[in-house]
Amino acid sequence: MDVGALEPLERSGQHHWKEATITDPDLGSRSNVFFAAVEMTRMPMILTDPNQPDDPIVFANGAFLDLTGYSEAEVLGRNCRFLQGAQTDPETVAELRDGIREHRAVSVEILNYKRDGTPFWNAVFVGPVYGDKGELLYFFASQLDVTRRRNSEQNFRQAQKMEAIGQLTAGLAHDFNNLLQVVSGNLEMLRGRVNDTRAERYLDNAAAAADRGARLTRQLLAFARKTRLDPQTIDLSVLVNGIEEMIETTLGGKIDLHFSLRRRLPKAVADPTHLEMALLNVLINARDAMPDGGLVTISTGSLATDPAARGLPPGEYVVLCVEDDGQGMPPHVLERAAEPFFTTKSAGKGTGLGLAMVSGFVQQSKGKLEIESELGRGTIVRMIFPVGQSEALAPEPRFVPQAARVSSESAAHILVVEDTPEVLELALEILSGLGYRVSTATNGEDGLKVFQRMMNEAPVDLLFTDLVMPGGINGIVLAEEVLKLAPETAVLLTTGYNEELTVNGPPRPGLDVIGKPYRRTELGDRVRQALGRRSTAPDERSPSEIGPAEA
Repeated sequence: MDVGALEPLERSGQHHWKEATITDPDLGSRSNVFFAAVEMTRMPMILTDPNQPDDPIVFANGAFLDLTGYSEAEVLGRNCRFLQGAQTDPETVAELRDGIREHRAVSVEILNYKRDGTPFWNAVFVGPVYGDKGELLYFFASQLDVTRRRNSEQNFRQAQKMEAIGQLTAGLAHDFNNLLQVVSGNLEMLRGRVNDTRAERYLDNAAAAADRGARLTRQLLAFARKTRLDPQTIDLSVLVNGIEEMIETTLGGKIDLHFSLRRRLPKAVADPTHLEMALLNVLINARDAMPDGGLVTISTGSLATDPAARGLPPGEYVVLCVEDDGQGMPPHVLERAAEPFFTTKSAGKGTGLGLAMVSGFVQQSKGKLEIESELGRGTIVRMIFPVGQSEALAPEPRFVPQAARVSSESAAHILVVEDTPEVLELALEILSGLGYRVSTATNGEDGLKVFQRMMNEAPVDLLFTDLVMPGGINGIVLAEEVLKLAPETAVLLTTGYNEELTVNGPPRPGLDVIGKPYRRTELGDRVRQALGRRSTAPDERSPSEIGPAEA
C-alpha cells in the first residue's frame, strides 16, 4: 500500500493541504512503513470509507482507541457520529457533514464523548483521500484532545464576565442603597404618624419591598466579592449545630436531615453571619431540588487532598459540605449554576443569586466553592475555607448600650456629612428625634470646615459621615483629618458600598461602619456604640452620659 503524504502547500500566506493519493488501497496489509508510523503515533487517526453505506470507520489507530476508550471491534464499521452526544453543537456537526459531502478538507473543534460518557473537546481535521486515478477512496481524520485548553479559555472568559458584572454591580450599589435609604427611612418615619389600618398595610407592603431590594443589593455585592466581611475563627461544626433549628425550618417537613460533623475540627477563617446565610442559600436550593422530599446531609471535615490540586494556595483548609439526593443538574446547567440571575426555577420562585452570593462570599474568604451534580443523582456543594489562628482573629468585644436618663441639653453633638440631600434630611430628623444636637454638611470640605469652626464653639462628639462623596475629601479622608484635630472624637462611617473598606477595613481600629439602608433603631444603637468606644477625656463622661437612653 502506498499512501501519499498530506503535505502543506504555501498559498497567499496560509497553509492548504494537497489531496492525498493512494496507489494501492489495501487496508489489510499493515506491514508497510505507513501503517507502522500511523499505528505508533500518539495522534489519534482514523480512515472512513465513503464508498460504503453511511461512510463507516475502516481503520483506527491505537491512539484513537486510547482517546475514546473503545475497542477496535466496537469502532470498525460504525459512522463517527457515535462519538457525539447531548451537548454536541449541531452547527459543528453540519459543518463536518457539508465538508464530507462536498469532498473537501474541514477542521473543527467539536464536543465528543468517550465510551464511559466523559465529554472531551476534539480538534478534528478531516480530508479526502484520492486514488492515483482521481477516485475518492477514503476520508482521513486526525484528532486532538484540546479539553484542557478549551476549559482554560472558558474559565478565563467566565472570570472576565464575572468581573465585569461585579464592577457594574459595585458601581450601582452605592446609588441604589441611597435610594433605598430614602424610601425605607421615610416609610419608617411615616409609620408612626398613620392610624389607619389599611394605610398601615400599604406601608408594610412598601417596607417589605424595600427590604427585599436591600437584600438583593447585598446578594449582588456578595457575588461581586465587594461585601465588607468580619472574618473570625470559627468551628464549622459548632456553627452548624448552633443553627440546627433554623436549618430544619428552612428545609421543611418533607426533607430528612442527616448531620456528619467532625469534632475538634481546626477553626476556619470566615464571617459567621455571611456563612450562615450562604449555608441557608445552599439548603434552599437542595430543598427546591426535592419537591417530593428526600435526604440532605450536612458534613464538616478537613480538606483531604492537596490544596494545589484544587487551585488553592498552600495551607490547611476545612470543608462544609451539603449533599442532596434531588434532581441534580445536567452539565449545561451545572456550568452556569453560580452565575448571577441564572435560574431554572419558574418566575417568582428565585432571583438566581443564591449560589452566586455563596460563590462570591467563599472566594472573598480566600476559599473555594465546588459543585458536583449529575442529572437524577443529586448535588454536592462544598464550601472550602482556610484554617486560621484563633489568637490572631479573636472577635472584637461588642459594646452593649447602657440605659440612662439624659436631657436634650446634655446630649452629644453629632456632625452629619452626607452629599445626598434626602438622606441628609432623614439622618437629621432621626438623630434630632433621638435627642442629639446635630450639625450638617453636604460634602467633605464643608464638613471639615464645620468641624474646625465648632471646636471652640460646641465641640463635636461624633462624626457621622458618608464614605463616597464628591470632591477631594471623601469620608475616610475626612475621618482621618478630624481625628488628627481631635483624637477623642467618635466616628461612625456609613456607606452603600466602598471597595477600600471592603479590602482594607476602616482607616484605623475602633471606627465603626453602618451599611445603607439602615433603620432608625439600628442607627440609634450604632451611634451609642460609637460614642461608647471613644475616650472619656477630657470631661470623663461615661458612655451612658453622652446620648439618649432610648432609640
